Order: sequence, then C-alpha cells, then structure tokens
Amino acid sequence: MTTRRHGTGRHSTGRHGGKLAHLAPERTLRRLELQVTRRLDGLLGGEHLGLLPGPGTELAEARLYQPGEDDVRHMDWAVTARTTTPHVRDLIADHELEAWALLDLTPSMDFGTATMTKRDLAVAALAAVGFLTVRLGDRAGAYLLHTDGTRRWPARTGKAALYALLHAALDSQSADDGTPRTPTRRPAPSPDLATAISSLDRGQTRRGLRVVISDFLAPDGTGPIPTGTPTGHDHPARPDWERPLRRLTARHQVLAIEIVDPRELDLPDVGLVEMTDPETGTVHEIVLNRRVRERYAAAATAQRDHIRAALRRAGTHHLVLRTDRDWIADIARFALRQRRAAGRHATTAGARP
Repeated sequence: MTTRRHGTGRHSTGRHGGKLAHLAPERTLRRLELQVTRRLDGLLGGEHLGLLPGPGTELAEARLYQPGEDDVRHMDWAVTARTTTPHVRDLIADHELEAWALLDLTPSMDFGTATMTKRDLAVAALAAVGFLTVRLGDRAGAYLLHTDGTRRWPARTGKAALYALLHAALDSQSADDGTPRTPTRRPAPSPDLATAISSLDRGQTRRGLRVVISDFLAPDGTGPIPTGTPTGHDHPARPDWERPLRRLTARHQVLAIEIVDPRELDLPDVGLVEMTDPETGTVHEIVLNRRVRERYAAAATAQRDHIRAALRRAGTHHLVLRTDRDWIADIARFALRQRRAAGRHATTAGARP
C-alpha cells in the first residue's frame, strides 16, 4: 500500500450538516464566538485567558497560598509576615501581545465525512484561538496557506479585525467548488507547509504564541513515512516541516493543532470505491476488502505516530481535533491539562533546594 495522503478521496459533505462557508458567514461567526466564549470562558478562567499558560510580569493582588498548586517563588513574604498566613502574589500576563496562526487551506483540508470538513474545523480552531486572544486586547494575525501561495493577514486588535480574518478563511477557494480537474496535466507546484512555517518564523520575530493548524500531510503523498517502508521497521524519513517548526519553537511558544477525519484512520467495508486525490486530481479505483482495510489502518496509524513523534521532537504542544468529536470540549480539556502540567512543573521547580 502506498503512503499517499490517507483518506483524501472526495466525499460529499452536504448531507452532514453543511459546510461553514455555505452558511451565512456573519451568523456562523457569531455562533462560533458564542460557543467559544460561553463554553471556554467558564472553564478557563484567569487574568489572561489562553490555551497555553505562561508567566507574566505585572504584579497582581496577593492571595492565599494553595499547596500543590502555587509556585513558592511567587510567595509574598511581606504579606505572609504581616498576616502570619502564607500568601502568593499572582503575575498578570503582559497585554498587547501578538498571537500568529498558520492556517492550512490546501485541498486535502476539504475532506470530511463527519459533521464538518477538515477545513471548517481548522477555521473553527482559528476562531477559538482568535477569540481567546482578542478578549483582553491582544493582537491576532495569520498566514493563510493556499494552493497559489501564502497570504499574510496582519495582526490587529478587536473583534472586527478577527471577523475579517475569519471571513477571508471561509471565503478561500475550495477544492470542492465544482471546478473540473484534469489529472493528466501535472499541477503547478504549490507552497508546502515547511515553506509556510519558515515564512512565519522569518516574518514575525517578536516573541509570542504561534499556532500551526494543519493535517501535517505532504501534498505529494510522501508524508513522514516513505513509500515502501514497512510499518514498525527502520527509521522513516523525517517530514520536511519538522526542521522549520523546531526553529520556530526555539523562539516562540508553539501549539500544533492537528486536524483529523475518522476516515483517514480506517475505511468502511463498502466494496469498490473511487477515490480522488484533491491535491492532484488523480482517480483510483480501490476494492475495500478486509486485507486492504487492515493494511490501510496500519499505515494510517503509523503515519499519525510519526507525525506525533515529529511534533514532539520539534518541542511543540500538540492538540488533535477530529471532525467527528466535540472540538470545543477537546480544546478545553487540552487547555486544562496544560495548566495542571504547568502548575506541577512550577511546584516541582520551587521545591528544589
């Protein structure tokens, strides 16, 4: 089984609730904002709401010390001595920060077999990052990766600017727009994720949060696992986006949001099917018998394992969102895990002699 993009057959998504871009954009964005602010605001409280916790520099009010949760390095000894009760002084994260996202809008992101396409879920993830960023006046910008190039959207404050960014993402050209494809003609080379990450790294040097939203699959089908490499043997080649992502992580706090559709992990038992590669337009007729489905599932699992390993080596935080799951709940669980981990790390560091 070759390792071209798993699950990139063209599927109709209209029967699954409709694509976000086909709905009224203003209504869609307002619904997204309500979902994000209502559900995440209640779960992720704090002076500076965000997906990844980080220290600030501005002193806040003193409060009682919580054993096992607070960093002893933040102990307010003057208040502690005056009240004879341990107190810590919180740090408010710096305001007027910049969060930049790289949004993958290449043709493979148009695939979807559940409640939405990967593209729509990616836009929803961008909306979550954006709404949490502009909530306290921080600036949010983005790089939009299309088949015809990378478009830079400048970082601005306010909901109006964020809405304009999300409109641009929703209105971008779709692989399922009905345009006929000619698989016999070799498509023009399109910018890849590695190039886009390098552009983000070079173009934005001010330290801050960087979010890469993609399926992390190569458009030419090579991916992290070279064709012919047996699953579980040898060491497959590393993806070309790993090195620029590692450079980006060296200077910024980076969150990688991997977008996955369930049919990219396993195939149904439906017999003969036609699959179209949205990147090239190539059509394949495949009989989905038990052997093919088992080999596909094994290759897909190995591919995702190598993507996860590459992100771990690059030093990024890794969040997986699926088109068949409650993505807001997944974001909330991820953020809460990160905050608990940050608290444990701070407690361990403060307990060292």
